[in-house]
Amino acid sequence: MSQDASPAPLPYAGIRVVEFTHMVMGPTCGLLLGDLGAEVIKVEPIEGDSTRRLLGSGAGFFPTFNRNKKSIALDLKKPEGIEAALRLIASADIVSENFKPGTMKKLGLDYETLSRIHPRLIYVSHKGFLPGPYDHRTALDEVVQMMGGLAYMTGRQGDPLRAGTSVNDIMGGMFGAIGSMAALRQRELTGKGCEVQSALFENNVFLVAQHMMQFAATGKAADPMPSRISAWGIYDVFTVKDGEQIFLAVVSDKQWAVFCQAFELMDLHADPRLATNNDRVRARDWLMPQLRSRLADRSAAELAAAFEANELPFAPITQPQALFDDPHLNATGGLAPVRMNDGSESKVPLMPFTLGGERPGIRLQPPRLNEQGTELLREAGYSDEEIAALVDKGITAPAP
Repeated sequence: MSQDASPAPLPYAGIRVVEFTHMVMGPTCGLLLGDLGAEVIKVEPIEGDSTRRLLGSGAGFFPTFNRNKKSIALDLKKPEGIEAALRLIASADIVSENFKPGTMKKLGLDYETLSRIHPRLIYVSHKGFLPGPYDHRTALDEVVQMMGGLAYMTGRQGDPLRAGTSVNDIMGGMFGAIGSMAALRQRELTGKGCEVQSALFENNVFLVAQHMMQFAATGKAADPMPSRISAWGIYDVFTVKDGEQIFLAVVSDKQWAVFCQAFELMDLHADPRLATNNDRVRARDWLMPQLRSRLADRSAAELAAAFEANELPFAPITQPQALFDDPHLNATGGLAPVRMNDGSESKVPLMPFTLGGERPGIRLQPPRLNEQGTELLREAGYSDEEIAALVDKGITAPAP
């Protein structure tokens, strides 16, 4: 590419999204569309999205899920706030929301109402459940993990355990974005918009489908992951020298031969009871203690180097904060500078794919509350005097 060649436009440049979202699920949908070039307008309450103030496990939510967005603060409990929202929606291709069922209808911002005015509008609802017997229930990621079999599969027998991240919230938002992409294509064909619905429970069921189908194929219920019979002979965490831990895997007969050669285990390679992967699976009760004993005096670094040199699967046991310094992520541009809630700078993971060899990056930092509010209201036809009046009445917030 010549130095003056312009980069390819992002695929959703020119698409406007107005989102009424909070926490993780809805913001993830807007994050994905924003990273891919859409103009995403985040409508926040006057006090701001609650994730700007969360502590503990929620402290990083806002900078993680709200880059490449603009912020406008509106009081939707007042008619003037609804009017401003409707003006923004008039220019939107997509509206996205993740409030409790019925909330948007009470505000007159539901799909049925808006589609009568804007038949080309795509409307994405992120809920706990798709319409049906459960749709009145209040759902959280942990709720659907428990009722959808994921917590059972993650924990030990009798000890259901939620996954270590907000898997359904994040993936549910991704499916909302995928649905909106499909709806945009459908609109190209039909000229009409439609409603897209994405739900935590159904997302969770999709995640555990492999275990459902294991039962369908074998007639045997899947065991929780900590007690399952692995499909591979060697596929486990090893505690080695100085108490360090490392995950090691040998998942084919060819890898078994390479592994035995690398670690001088040719007596095991010659054992007819270990000839195939399935043989090694059946022998795990006596094979694994031998392997643990014979590898115990080697360091995790030594094992990692040998596995890497021999193209065998391995992984260090890494805590999330160590990923900031991961050499691969930093060398490949997988982390980008991001503004935190307090104005400091950190790094945040970008989308896990490339377009034309480039990772979609950060064009807009996570916005300060109402950072683009004045600009957006002007675009919607408000004069500076009218905007000042909205600020005086508490309909919108002052410019930051």
